[in-house]
Amino acid sequence: MTASTPHQPASLTRRAALTGLAAGAGALAVGSTACTAAAVPTPSASSVPSPSASDPAPGAMKLFADPGFNFAGLLALGAAGMRASEVGEVLTAVNTINAAGLSEQTYTDTFRSWGDRLAAPPAAGRDGGTPSQTRRFRSLRAAQYYAQALFYVLGTDEPGDEEAVYRAGRKAWDTFARLCTPAAVTDTVPWGKTRLPLWFFRPDGPAERRPTVILTNGSDGQNLDMWTYGVSAALDRGWNALVYDGPGQGQLLFVEEIPFTTRWETVVSPLVDWLLRREDVDGGRIALTGLSMGGNLAPRAAAFEHRLAAVVAQPGCLSPWLGFDKELRDIVTPDKAETNRIWNEEVVPELTPQLAFTVKKRFEIFDRQALRQAREGKVLTDLWTPAQVAIGLDITKVVGRIKAPTLVLDYDFEQFYPGQPREMYELLRTRREYVKLTKAIGAQLHCSPMAPQQHCEVVFDWLADVLQR
Repeated sequence: MTASTPHQPASLTRRAALTGLAAGAGALAVGSTACTAAAVPTPSASSVPSPSASDPAPGAMKLFADPGFNFAGLLALGAAGMRASEVGEVLTAVNTINAAGLSEQTYTDTFRSWGDRLAAPPAAGRDGGTPSQTRRFRSLRAAQYYAQALFYVLGTDEPGDEEAVYRAGRKAWDTFARLCTPAAVTDTVPWGKTRLPLWFFRPDGPAERRPTVILTNGSDGQNLDMWTYGVSAALDRGWNALVYDGPGQGQLLFVEEIPFTTRWETVVSPLVDWLLRREDVDGGRIALTGLSMGGNLAPRAAAFEHRLAAVVAQPGCLSPWLGFDKELRDIVTPDKAETNRIWNEEVVPELTPQLAFTVKKRFEIFDRQALRQAREGKVLTDLWTPAQVAIGLDITKVVGRIKAPTLVLDYDFEQFYPGQPREMYELLRTRREYVKLTKAIGAQLHCSPMAPQQHCEVVFDWLADVLQR
């Protein structure tokens, strides 16, 4: 795509991932001046210059030729370490997709069929009953595969299936949570005119006040990702973990059509209220984590909600809007009418089907009309309105208000918010730590898709140090 006006983007390149935003360049970002831990990172690890490399996903990490699809596939494969997928199932799905020809359609159809297969009750045991543990983890894997399908469904022949795919994954997740020992406590808390669903996981053992981690998802992750990146690790340490859907996520987005809010503290505070009423929660040891774009949401909440004992940004994200290509950002000016004229007359007609999918996916989270148009197979006609929400998520001016100790994670080849984690760290005025997860230990790329166990080790070892009494 060539530029014919100062505001028209030269190109929009698809980057499909948990929180990837439409961006330009065509390749995953390689930070030549980034710093990296010399060995397996710990909160106190020293930093040395990162070795240069041209391929962020070498060898066996190359599941698909397209880096966006590859990132999604790596997330599914890496979750096997937390029993949220099965290596053989994921690789079989990858082979099926590649044989059929990689596309949003083949990816969605293949993973949706795997979700359907595993969501069905397993065969009865010798006594005629269904082993609950078998069904429990089959349901978790089903939730994973439905989530993989959900990300790409807007690019298929049936974009209106988005809610149905979400509901299938949600049913699988609810089945998993119900079959945990003990079963997850489910409830809702008030937010505006609706209520936020939550799942409270507790270790199996005597009732006592325990540290508790509130796990915040990003712009595209589903609840099962919170199991992979926190619930399992918390339970292993004898801690509680709370998972929830906020505006722009899960039920609120896919069913109620409620987009993101720029005031995430209004989301977290009712959760803290709920926890403080429980006798099995140590009110002085409540931590908040944020994965992917949650690395923007959690710090925003912590800047205003001061009952938190610790905060983790995974990675630190000051401005999700900067994850968009500059040429796209330059279209958006204070003039709504002119912005939308350029968008509809000069940009949209030149979008390829793949770029159109990216635009639909990236903006459905910020605006109800954009979501509805995407489900009708249409590209949004009002770019300006959702862009204001994305712009309004900038937390540069409020990070300094955080009082709780804060850990900021970064990653080699961070492809969506390069440079922002270090910038966030420098703005903090409280106890702070900065850790980069690296290619040397297989933990590169946004959220370390191939190394969630290492990821959780870094996060929860730091939390244990901060929350110790």
